[in-house]
Amino acid sequence: MKTLEKNVAEKLLKIKAIKLQPNNPFTWASGWKSPIYCDNRKTLSYPQIRNYIKIELARIILEMYPDVQVIAGVATGAIAQGALVADALGLPFVYVRPTPKDHGLENMIEGDLKPKQKVVVIEDLISTGGSSLKAVEAIRNDSSEVLGMLAIFTYGFPIAEQKFKKAKVKLTTLCTYDAVLGEALATNYISEEDIETLQEWRKNPAVWRTEL
Repeated sequence: MKTLEKNVAEKLLKIKAIKLQPNNPFTWASGWKSPIYCDNRKTLSYPQIRNYIKIELARIILEMYPDVQVIAGVATGAIAQGALVADALGLPFVYVRPTPKDHGLENMIEGDLKPKQKVVVIEDLISTGGSSLKAVEAIRNDSSEVLGMLAIFTYGFPIAEQKFKKAKVKLTTLCTYDAVLGEALATNYISEEDIETLQEWRKNPAVWRTEL
């Protein structure tokens, strides 16, 4: 019987929300070269997968954070998924901008978040953790309590793990980098030789270069 991580990995690979190209790396917006690219927005176009992810996120929240009062999505990738989860749980929803709006009320948090409310944050993807934890900081600065964060996928970078630990934020993800590699190998998407390349990249992605 497949674990949740493997099930999600299978679905993300099937719809190409995650692509692996160890011999033809992608270039991220940061300039990093990467053998993997993840776009979880694609899950929204597949109702069965979209609902599966929504249900699993909602289930975990009920199990881990029964006192939750508000669901917050991190803009922009997790706005839709966060709203779906909030709707499934019958809870209020807000979303957090990366920077305050430059006009009007100059909000960073959009929606009605009251002081001292207990919040679970939804993220679509965890890379270095910087933008995700910036959202947590905004919620805390607004006098609310962050119970934890849930995400669809994480690359599992050591730097992200260190940042979450330092910020005292518990992170739970539906799928991991290792689960994706395992599923990709099992379905012959990648070969045993590719695994070494993919693992090397994760150790130090900022300086990694593939020999083409």
